[in-house]
Amino acid sequence: MRTYLHNLIREKRKGFNAVKAPCVVLLLLLSFHLSSQTQRDDSLKQQVSRSLTQIYRKTLLRPGTVKVDSIALHERKKSIELYTNLTLSYLPMRKDLVHLIHDSIRYYLPQAQKKYRISVFSDQQEINHLIPNYYRNKQIDKNRLMAHRVKTPLITRLSDPSKNDTKGLQNNHIALWQSHGWYYEQKLGRWEWQRARIFQTVEDLYTQSYVLPFLVPMLENAGASVLLPRERDYNKLEIIIDNNNGNRGISTYIETNGSEAWRDTDSAGFANPKEIYLDGENPFRMGTARQTRTVSRGAESVATWRAEVPEKGEYGVYVSYQTVKNSSNDALYTVFHAGGKTDFLVNQQMGGGTWIYLGSFLFDTGSDHRITLSNKSRRSGKIVTADAVKIGGGMGNIARMPHSGGFDKENTKSSDSLTCKETLVSKIKYTPETSGYPRYAEGARYWMQWAGVPDSIYNRSEGKNDYTDDYASRGVWVNWLAGGSAVLPKAEGLHIPLDLAFAFHTDAGTLRGDTIVGTLGIYMTHHNNEQFENGRSRWASRDLTELIMEEVVNDIRRDFEPDWTRRHLWNRSYAEARIPNVPTMLLELLSHQNFADMRYGLDPTFRFTVGRSIYKGMLKFLATQYNRPYVVQPLPVKDFTARFTGETEALLTWQPAPDPSEPSAAPAQYIVYTRLNGGGFDNGTLVNNNNYSIKIRKDHIYSFRVVAVNEGGKSFPSETLSLCRKPDQKGEALIVNGFTRVSAPHSFTASEDSIAGFAGNVDNGVPYIADYHFTGQQHEFRRVIPWMDDDAPGFGDSNADYETSRIAGNSFDYPFVHGQAFSEAGYSFVSCAASAVENGTVDLSDYQTVDWILGKQREWKVARGAKPPRFKTFSPIQQQAITRFCSGGGNIIVSGAFVGTDLWDNPYAIKEDREWAQNTLKYKWRNNNGAVTGHVKAVPSPFTSLTGHYRYYHKLNSESYVVEHPDAIEPADNNVFTVFRYAENNLSAGILYQGEKYNSCILGFPIEAIKGQENRNRLLKNILEAFED
Repeated sequence: MRTYLHNLIREKRKGFNAVKAPCVVLLLLLSFHLSSQTQRDDSLKQQVSRSLTQIYRKTLLRPGTVKVDSIALHERKKSIELYTNLTLSYLPMRKDLVHLIHDSIRYYLPQAQKKYRISVFSDQQEINHLIPNYYRNKQIDKNRLMAHRVKTPLITRLSDPSKNDTKGLQNNHIALWQSHGWYYEQKLGRWEWQRARIFQTVEDLYTQSYVLPFLVPMLENAGASVLLPRERDYNKLEIIIDNNNGNRGISTYIETNGSEAWRDTDSAGFANPKEIYLDGENPFRMGTARQTRTVSRGAESVATWRAEVPEKGEYGVYVSYQTVKNSSNDALYTVFHAGGKTDFLVNQQMGGGTWIYLGSFLFDTGSDHRITLSNKSRRSGKIVTADAVKIGGGMGNIARMPHSGGFDKENTKSSDSLTCKETLVSKIKYTPETSGYPRYAEGARYWMQWAGVPDSIYNRSEGKNDYTDDYASRGVWVNWLAGGSAVLPKAEGLHIPLDLAFAFHTDAGTLRGDTIVGTLGIYMTHHNNEQFENGRSRWASRDLTELIMEEVVNDIRRDFEPDWTRRHLWNRSYAEARIPNVPTMLLELLSHQNFADMRYGLDPTFRFTVGRSIYKGMLKFLATQYNRPYVVQPLPVKDFTARFTGETEALLTWQPAPDPSEPSAAPAQYIVYTRLNGGGFDNGTLVNNNNYSIKIRKDHIYSFRVVAVNEGGKSFPSETLSLCRKPDQKGEALIVNGFTRVSAPHSFTASEDSIAGFAGNVDNGVPYIADYHFTGQQHEFRRVIPWMDDDAPGFGDSNADYETSRIAGNSFDYPFVHGQAFSEAGYSFVSCAASAVENGTVDLSDYQTVDWILGKQREWKVARGAKPPRFKTFSPIQQQAITRFCSGGGNIIVSGAFVGTDLWDNPYAIKEDREWAQNTLKYKWRNNNGAVTGHVKAVPSPFTSLTGHYRYYHKLNSESYVVEHPDAIEPADNNVFTVFRYAENNLSAGILYQGEKYNSCILGFPIEAIKGQENRNRLLKNILEAFED
């Protein structure tokens, strides 16, 4: 109709002068029709806008307005095009959602146009184009496929018994990073965080608590090679071993020549001649590297880096080398550690001239720990090169000061232009200073310099602004890694064929009450004609972002918070999303400034789930890229047991843990890792069933972990169980690990919502293994206090006295700690998970003595408690099993900080819990604040073997989880005596019951938290002697 009217107007205008009066009448008539048409168009736009807004709000469960900007009607093509604002593009597009949008539009069309083809555009794209390839059965957008054949990855883990991860991330290379880091602020002449200390952490460290303990291991367990621009080892100690006399201490570099001799390479290599490094200094250009030809047979040549570690611990091992013409793709490295030796093949055709991470290993003091490189190869005549080896993370050694030529007045954001027009020159004379912090705390800019990255990459501001250099360098670093590979064939770089890049951030923003700020995904397509340098479509980045967002939000809503907010899919020009020439996502997981978000965010189970969600999103994205099936790696096994089947034989059993959301995650095989006495774990043994028999030697403590395996990779390890057969045993004990809790600190909100926060003085929670993101206790609880500066961030402001400290958590290795005491006392022992008692796999009556470990186990809800609580000390089934055991004449030891509180001062506990504790275990709760000074003493009782004083960890520390407020418990029957009291107040700390059928000793403090193994040994020995009286 509109086309017809316009044509008619044009024809009539031609003869206007001839028939002026009639044309005027006609034009007035046409004007009326056009006005009516415009009104109908405006009405249609308003109706459709309201309908699409409703769809948007119901889909994302958040406010937002979709506006139809224009409508184009094509009568001849019988089609309608609608153009909307960006809001519609924020939706996770699927085929069904597109159909719903089309149907909602069709509803408002005139009858004659209801069968027209509808096209809807948002963010310059037809919305069908916004559907990820993963969700398309047909019409795959091949321009988004970045897949490149990689026959030999950067790292191959030869000693890993699971080699069937063909449906995981084998041969894939991923660059990712945690946000921000400790940096030098030139305006203030000081080192500082890039974000504020808030809710007991700071974003610069907080995002590491997802990336390093969870996400990176998951990706590597799936077979990927993962590269980071920040230090990934938490140790403050660093040992550098090099051929260039750069060794400090007694670590040494040694060469042995076989049929091919070692010699210098033709270009500069690593050396470490300085204590600190100034702007532009590159240690990878200060020395030499060595090389030799490979041999497939005959005498081998070996380079050896021998390490002397001053302190026993887990250390990361990095190697370095040079990529040269004719480099070998199978350089054989061997790491000799406390658990044996582990072999790697490193593809030296990529990654030369920087630190390449091999893994983390237990090194003991005074042992022969070393890393070797052999020239043995599948192909002779290739070149292997050897440069420095780095063990541990170390302290920052990059020294900074305000730039003498002036520095930027303001720090620009990642989404802003990097050009700062105004500079300042300091009037104060400074000298270069290092950060004084561990390297893992520092920003990427400083790690890159230490890792040999060219200064043109990390020094984008030419030394004037470390803040912008830190985030702006990361995308350029990605391109440097990929340069020369199929990803960036025309660029110089390390030839690593990266598949994707990922930036992990948290956001700012506050909301009141339990309202969640939630998850935002950012990608960038509107750059370089929407293409990467290799010609592929940048819309692949949206696919990646969408898949990760979908996994993260769905998993959080299922497992933690049904009302978790899904925010936008932003196509925005953030440097970290724009610069990389591979598909890239910038994730803003939650708001670190919002209390409701952080009540979840400080919980280790939440962080594990989010890490797994991100891994699954990447897995599905890359499976689509390579057109291959995928399998999700399993969850950790459960119901683990370790027991004797003979004098010198033991049997391990366990059960797979199903993942209801991922049917493919079922285990196909398992790996059993073994540790002898206090050594390290071996490389594992692959088994096909959920049990494993092993021959053992008497008087040795064996410890075991189990990992589930399938075609997608490996699970996280199980808890650690231990056993020991004594030659002349006094008895056989069962150690039950009932301490499975990991959790965030105690949090609270006032009824009127005026104050809220985390109260570590009540309960600091329990980290998974250890935390490194804790800065200090929260001290500002008033919600009304606003952010004024990062040094005064208002509500949530927290101390800094613990930042860079290791905060020990649940090691899941306490049967070994208790077992050493039983072994020292002459008892054989086995162990099991408490869940194995629950499901009937283990019968307590098979043993004379049971030691039940509770640690800081207590029934605990996550955040506001949208899901049921977990970690109850004794379930009803466990209570029944213990009652049968005691009635049958068994002796039981129970120790835990909340052994009374959980059954008395707990809204989820019932009276049957309390009656059971009093009638069977013979104790009752007195209060939940037994002591604060960490000192327990034995007191006079009929049991003369119980003597001495004991100290336990009552403050946050690096050795043991903290016991802030152990329980005060008292006797609940005749023949029950207080045997321990807290030294500061004489409240009863432990009781012992001696009955006609059985004995019980219940302690309100955990045995494993007592300082010193010799003291733990003495305590348990004394209790066992009391049972024997």
